[in-house]
Amino acid sequence: MAASYDNLGIDPEYLGPEEERERKVRARIFDVARKAAGQIPFMEDVIAAYYCALDPATPSRVRGAILAALAYFVMPLDVIPDVLLGVGFTDDASVLMGVLALVRAHVRDEHLDAAREALTPKSRKRS
Repeated sequence: MAASYDNLGIDPEYLGPEEERERKVRARIFDVARKAAGQIPFMEDVIAAYYCALDPATPSRVRGAILAALAYFVMPLDVIPDVLLGVGFTDDASVLMGVLALVRAHVRDEHLDAAREALTPKSRKRS
């Protein structure tokens, strides 16, 4: 699976095992998505990719690539720290766009529907 990370310039050892990445992503994805929503215009696609990664029908190499990108997204300290207003999520957006382009064929309508539901204001109050 390391080959899929080489294209992104991400060292898989840095991100840890896939199970650990999934746990980290699950714990922080919606909080970080809300903070980045104004800076990343394709947040619905990001959350759809998250649901795609949780889908058991998604191939493991695709799940791994998505989880690696999402783990980078939820890490508060990365190449450009997320706390820097206006530029903090630019590196995250670049990584996410690259992975989304690679895995777009695996994101199905039900993943997009779940993302829309999760990002509605009513759903935000529940999560």
